[in-house]
Amino acid sequence: MIDLNGLSHGLDSRAAAILREIVEQYVETGEPVGSRTLSQRLTPILSPATIRNVMADLTQAGLLFSPHVSAGRLPTEKGVRLFVDGLLQFGGLSEDDRQQIARRLEPRGRSVQDMLGEASAMLSGLSAAAGLVLAPKNDAALKHIEFVALGPSRVLVILVGANGQVENRVIETPPGVPPSALVEAGNYLNARLGDLTLAALRARVSEEMQADRHELDALAANVIESGLATWDESHGTLFLRGQGNLLTDITEIERLTTIQMLFERLETQETMLRLLQLAQDSEGVRIYIGAESGLFGMSGVSMVVAPARNEAQRIVGAIGVIGPTRLNYGRIVPVVDYTAQVIGRLLG
Repeated sequence: MIDLNGLSHGLDSRAAAILREIVEQYVETGEPVGSRTLSQRLTPILSPATIRNVMADLTQAGLLFSPHVSAGRLPTEKGVRLFVDGLLQFGGLSEDDRQQIARRLEPRGRSVQDMLGEASAMLSGLSAAAGLVLAPKNDAALKHIEFVALGPSRVLVILVGANGQVENRVIETPPGVPPSALVEAGNYLNARLGDLTLAALRARVSEEMQADRHELDALAANVIESGLATWDESHGTLFLRGQGNLLTDITEIERLTTIQMLFERLETQETMLRLLQLAQDSEGVRIYIGAESGLFGMSGVSMVVAPARNEAQRIVGAIGVIGPTRLNYGRIVPVVDYTAQVIGRLLG
């Protein structure tokens, strides 16, 4: 029997080596690992019989399980957690890796949305999982607002903060809004900006429009109301790239349903705010296995998340990766950590 209250997280060196090898093989292949395979990979060499005895103890302790009638074993979520907490060796990022991440996230005149979307896509590519980047609502003072027609009933709103950051939003308007109404809406708002945040601007404009709506063209008033309402109702922006990576190892319809539920949950405001809270509660990178985060209530999914902090150490976003339990944690953790640092500096 294995005493989980013993040394080295309850494992002696032999059991720890076997669990580590099984988890590492699981991360690499997703396949059960048998005693004969382990006897060929372990140093010092152990007999298959000895390995089977240790595997039986690890199974009884809830750290391994047999997926079918196979003699091989896979780690349970409890086993993966023990591996992550005490047996995993995290790799470092080379200088080339750091430069590559920094280059891909250079602002280069891009909007904040474009930059954060690039960060999410980059995390997905580096982790072969789904990369997520969450930025809270922009509450900085405003410097300029502009409305640009995209089509018969769609308008691009360009929002420039006093700190130089640019946000782009698309709003729906009545069909056929003339360019003059867009110009009038922009002029009206820019004349009232001062050092106001969006919330303060919306409050001021709402009061004025109730008092003298007749001075504004109806279409211009509609553009203003639509734009400000869109911003005011947005508690944050979630960028999720690489959803298809989560389906790579899915072979059962139940798992497909699970992934669909995960995507639907990620799109809710409640989950976005909870993600920010998880990031705020952690000093660095946190690893959540299965239902540990309280976000999804499901097994088979892991999340690695880190806070993005500015120079004043204020939370300006959450950076992370969501994928199957067999994520390459040793590689992903340092990537998420450094990306969060870069995003924190860029968002200021």
